[in-house]
Amino acid sequence: MEVRAYLRYLNIAPRKTRLVANLVKGMEVEKAKAQLLFCKKRAAKPILKLINSALANARNNLGIDGTFFIKEIRVDQGPMLKRWMPRAFGRATMIQRKTSHVTLVLEVKEPRKIERKKEEKKEEVKEVRKEEKKEMPEIEIEKPKKPKILKSLPSVKKIFRRKSV
Repeated sequence: MEVRAYLRYLNIAPRKTRLVANLVKGMEVEKAKAQLLFCKKRAAKPILKLINSALANARNNLGIDGTFFIKEIRVDQGPMLKRWMPRAFGRATMIQRKTSHVTLVLEVKEPRKIERKKEEKKEEVKEVRKEEKKEMPEIEIEKPKKPKILKSLPSVKKIFRRKSV
């Protein structure tokens, strides 16, 4: 099953955004996230947010869980903001502030349906509340778990950069 997510009016030129989009095209979502976390391009952060948004939509709205991969990621040109810059001898040159529209399509490799029924949830909550009223056990506070860090990073593709950092 396909899940679509759109990012409109991104204030980065499509040519620059396509460099990052082509890095993750066809990858599994977890590998793509790791790739984008370590990418130094400015367009990596909005694309990472778009992938996270598409995953959340698939799990919460559509009830699909499983291993996703990026089937299609397309960067189209949005509207240009046209500005003028003063130049010598009373001339002016036009500056084009380009924007991008990004379309992301995720596909499920191994689908697992999440079946949730509101009525069953309400009944379970009521039962749990009745039990809590009867017995008040001591509450043990668990420390929050540290975020899981990937020990073995997937092979990181390199992007051409004119200047080294």
